[in-house]
Amino acid sequence: MTAHVLPAPAAAVSPLLTRLAAERATGALLRERGTLFLENGRVVHAESPATPGLDVLLTTGGGLAPERWNEAVNQAGARRQVARFLVDSGGMAGGELEICHLAAIFDAAFFALSPGSGPSRFRRGATHWIGTVRSVPAAAVERETRRRRELLDAVWPYPLLDTSPVVPRAAAPGQTVTARQRILLARADGVRTPAHLAWVLGRPAFHTLLDVRRLAAAGLVETPYAPAAEPEPASDTPLPDWMAQTQSPDVALLRRLRDALEASL
Repeated sequence: MTAHVLPAPAAAVSPLLTRLAAERATGALLRERGTLFLENGRVVHAESPATPGLDVLLTTGGGLAPERWNEAVNQAGARRQVARFLVDSGGMAGGELEICHLAAIFDAAFFALSPGSGPSRFRRGATHWIGTVRSVPAAAVERETRRRRELLDAVWPYPLLDTSPVVPRAAAPGQTVTARQRILLARADGVRTPAHLAWVLGRPAFHTLLDVRRLAAAGLVETPYAPAAEPEPASDTPLPDWMAQTQSPDVALLRRLRDALEASL
C-alpha cells in the first residue's frame, strides 16, 4: 500500500497575528510598513503608507466626491463611525463601500505583512476612526498575502520593478495593449514608481504592482536589473589544488543559454 505524504503546512506570515486571532483579541497590530486593526480576532481594517487609503480609492478611483468624504470624517470621525455616516447619509451604497474597504484591507495587509517589515507590536483596545464595515478572518488575510507574493513572482520575478520608476517602452508592431494598461502607461513618466502611480490612478497598490510586472513581461516597460556584485579582492592565500584544477566553463554553452533567454523576453 502506497503511503500518501501530506504537504507541510505553510509557515505563518505573521505568528503574532495568528496568535492574536486565536485569542480573539481586539486592538492594532503595528508593523513598520502598516497596521492591522482587529476586532475579536478578525481583521476589520488595515492601512499602510505604501498604499492609497480608502479615501483615495473612493474619491480618485471611485465615484465619491471629496467633499462627501471630508464631511463624513468631520461629522463622524470622532465617533469612529465614518463608514456608517457615508451609507446613512446617502453618500454611497453599502455594497460599494464594502468592496472598496475589502480592497483596502487586502492591499495594506500585503505590505504590512511583508518580510523584513520590522518588529510587531500590539496595542490592545485600539480602534480605527473608519469604524467597522466588514471583518475578515486573519487566516484569510494571511492566505491572500501569501498568494499575492507567489503571483507577482509567477508573472515576472523582478522585485526591483516594485520600487523603481516605471519607464515605458514602445509596443511591438501588432502588440495588443489593453485600455487599463494604456491608462497606466500614459501616466508613467519615467519618474513615478508603481506606488506613485497607484495614488495618481486611485488603484490598489498591489494591483498596480501586478500591472507593472505584466507590462514588463510583455516588454512594455523597462525591467531594472540588480547591479553586478563587486569582485572580491584578491587573496594572497594560495588556492587548494582541487580549486586550481577546476575546468573552465563551456563558453559556447553559456552563449546558447544567453541567446535562449533573450529570445524568450
